[in-house]
Amino acid sequence: MQTSKTSVEMNRREFMAVTAATGATLAMAPTLGQSRESDMIYRTLGGTGEKISAIGLGGYHIGTLPTKEESVRVIRTAIDRGMTFMDNCWDYHDGKSEVWMGEALRDGYRQKVFRMTKIDGQKKTSAARQIDESLKRLQTDRIDLMQMHEMIRPEDPERIFAEDGAIAALLEAKKAGKIRYFGFTGHKDPKIHLKVLEFGKKNNFKFDAVQMPLNVMDAHFKSFEKEVVRVLVQEKIGVLGMKPLGSGAILQSKQATAIECLHYAMSLPTSTVITGIDSMKILEQAFEAARTFKPLDETRRKELLARTSGPAQDGEFEKFKTTTNFDGTVQNPQWLGLQG
Repeated sequence: MQTSKTSVEMNRREFMAVTAATGATLAMAPTLGQSRESDMIYRTLGGTGEKISAIGLGGYHIGTLPTKEESVRVIRTAIDRGMTFMDNCWDYHDGKSEVWMGEALRDGYRQKVFRMTKIDGQKKTSAARQIDESLKRLQTDRIDLMQMHEMIRPEDPERIFAEDGAIAALLEAKKAGKIRYFGFTGHKDPKIHLKVLEFGKKNNFKFDAVQMPLNVMDAHFKSFEKEVVRVLVQEKIGVLGMKPLGSGAILQSKQATAIECLHYAMSLPTSTVITGIDSMKILEQAFEAARTFKPLDETRRKELLARTSGPAQDGEFEKFKTTTNFDGTVQNPQWLGLQG
C-alpha cells in the first residue's frame, strides 16, 4: 500500500513539473511575430526575419503518394491555400520526394515557398555531393534552409564539426550562394541536440533553425520541449516541430485527436509544425488546425497533459526515441558518407 502511494505521489510531482515547465515555455510564444491570412497562420523563423507558415508540409509522406501527378496536386493545393514551408530530405524514398517536389515547384511555385531539405553526409566530401544532388532534384540553384539530418548519436556533433566534416561543406555552399540558412534535426535525445548547439558555439557557428519532435507525449518523456525549446528561443533560433502526431502513434493511444495534437504543438513557440500529408483529406485536416487555432489556455493545456501523462511514460508512443525503427542512417550507414 505504501509503495502504491509513493508511486502515485511521484507521478503527481512529475506531472506538476511537466505542466510548470510547459507553462514557462508557452509564455514565450508571443515572440513569434504571428499573423493570420485567410486559412493560414504565419510566424517568424527565429532571428532570420523570414515569415513561414505555422504548419509545414512534410516531405517524407509526399513520396508515399501513388503517383507523381497526385503528389504535385497535393503540394500545389497546399501552396495555393497558403502553406509556404516545404520540408524534404536527400534520403526520402531514394530521392523521389525531392524529385516530385521539384516538379511541383515549377511554373512559378518556387517563388511562393520557403524550401528546406536535409543531408546525411557527415564528411565534407559526402555532404557537398549530397547538397548538389538535392539542388538538382529540386530543380533549383539555392536552398532556403539546409539541415544536417539525424543528429541521433553522441558522436555526431564531433563528426560534423571536424576539420573535414559536413559543416565545412555547408559553409562553402553558402559562400557559393547554394544555401541561405543552416539547421539540424534529430528525434532521439534532447541531450544530443544540446551537444550539437554547444559544438556550434565552440566553433562560432550559428544555427538558424533546429528541428525536433514536439507533441503531447514528448512533454513527459525525454522531452525536447522541456530541455531544448527554451534554449532556442533565448538564442533566437527557429523552432521546427515535427512528429506532432508521433508518426500516427499518438492517435492510436486514443488520448488525443489529430487537431488537439496539432494545436498543442502550435501553442509552443514553434516557427512551424511539420506534419505528414499523404492525401487531400489530411491536407484539409492541416488547414482545419490552422483555421481553428487558438493558443491553448492553462486549463486546456493541463487537461491534455494529464490525459497523456500515463501513456507517455515509457515512450511507447514515441518509438523514434526508444528504437532504431525510425533511424534511416542506422539502417543505411552508407548515407553518412564516413568514407568520404
